[in-house]
Amino acid sequence: MSRCRAVVRPLARQLRPQCSIRPFAAAAAAAAEAPQPGPLDLDPDSVLPEFESNLIKAGKMPVGSRRRRVAMRAAANIPFEQLPYQAFQEARAILAADRLEKIAKIQEGMEKIAALEKKDAALVRGGQQMKDTKLSSLRRYVEQLKIQADINDPLVKKRFEDGLGDMNKPIYRHYAERKWRSYDYRLITQRIKQFSIVPDVLPKLDPVADVQLFFRHAKIPPGQTVDSLVSEHAPRLRVQVFNPGVRLVSVAVVDSDVPDVDRDAFSKRCHYLAANIPLGPCDTSLPLGRIKADDQLAVPWLPPFSQKGAPYHRLGIYLLEQRPGDRLDVAKLRQLYSSRDGFSLKSFRDKFGLTPVGFNMFRAVWDDNTAAVMARQGAAGADVELRPARVYSLKPPVKPRGWEAKRQGPAHRHLWKYTKRIRGLSNARGWTKRR
Repeated sequence: MSRCRAVVRPLARQLRPQCSIRPFAAAAAAAAEAPQPGPLDLDPDSVLPEFESNLIKAGKMPVGSRRRRVAMRAAANIPFEQLPYQAFQEARAILAADRLEKIAKIQEGMEKIAALEKKDAALVRGGQQMKDTKLSSLRRYVEQLKIQADINDPLVKKRFEDGLGDMNKPIYRHYAERKWRSYDYRLITQRIKQFSIVPDVLPKLDPVADVQLFFRHAKIPPGQTVDSLVSEHAPRLRVQVFNPGVRLVSVAVVDSDVPDVDRDAFSKRCHYLAANIPLGPCDTSLPLGRIKADDQLAVPWLPPFSQKGAPYHRLGIYLLEQRPGDRLDVAKLRQLYSSRDGFSLKSFRDKFGLTPVGFNMFRAVWDDNTAAVMARQGAAGADVELRPARVYSLKPPVKPRGWEAKRQGPAHRHLWKYTKRIRGLSNARGWTKRR
């Protein structure tokens, strides 16, 4: 270093600007400068993403998507159907004219139905059977027209996306079914095939109702393994049907993988059975733990459990629709299925004329809480550990060849660890003595 630079360094250090010191109150100042939520920010229809947590803590859930809420915030004082966009209003005019045409066709179809109902069956070619066929065809046509009349209405779509649709109306049931079949239906049918529900439990199963499973307010995806401490209490079902009217259904929870050590096979066990449960498009909540009436509950909830060493158990939740106006004898169900073991869902379906309409499932395995759950329920077998029987191969032993055949001698002992077919030694099950 030159003498000149050494002399100038202290002067340059004094002339260099000093670093600013960060104040301790920076966090408090930032908090004071943070925007405070206003009336629109605490409204579920117009809350911004940064204030969603404050709204949820207050016990209110945001309505719709974030994009929708931003749009509603920008036009807070303008109704949705009066938004000042020319293309939007022109499209609404075209849709309104189309809706009037559909309504005229609906009225014409209703008049045909009323005239055919008054007509004597003897005057119809084909008799009563043909009259019933024509009536059912006309009713289906009118229902389809009702859907087509409102399917493109932006107000109807907005109400459905906000979760405010009336499921008693066919258009909202149509939207709900289309949304369900786009993903959830495909998922549940894939689980039915993946876990061999067909043909292990039923010869055929095609769900037509959306059945969602909840344990302790947590939604359980189909096929997920549930902790035995969580499944000790009965779950809650959310069932959405897509056809009108109230019907009676039966609910059965069946374990399809109960080990039978004596026969070296598996059997089935009924963990829950209830019947005569009214269900409609608007009655979606079905808590199994609250069904306690004598004319409904046949077999109370038994927590699922699995013995140590056993494979996972498939717990299927089956929703079966009863015949119209037919109520099952629950006392007879208790007499038949109170033992729980050896339950056959196919026999139950055929004996009482039921139709499977919904399905969901979860799995149970041995975990740290299973022994305590079994002790509280008085179930035996918590101290038993199952071990799979070893199946020996029927193929003849493979003789050493190639690289292994040339390195059998003690000179290649350092290479024996790379093979499983050295004479007298087995690297697969550990070193053994030479015979």
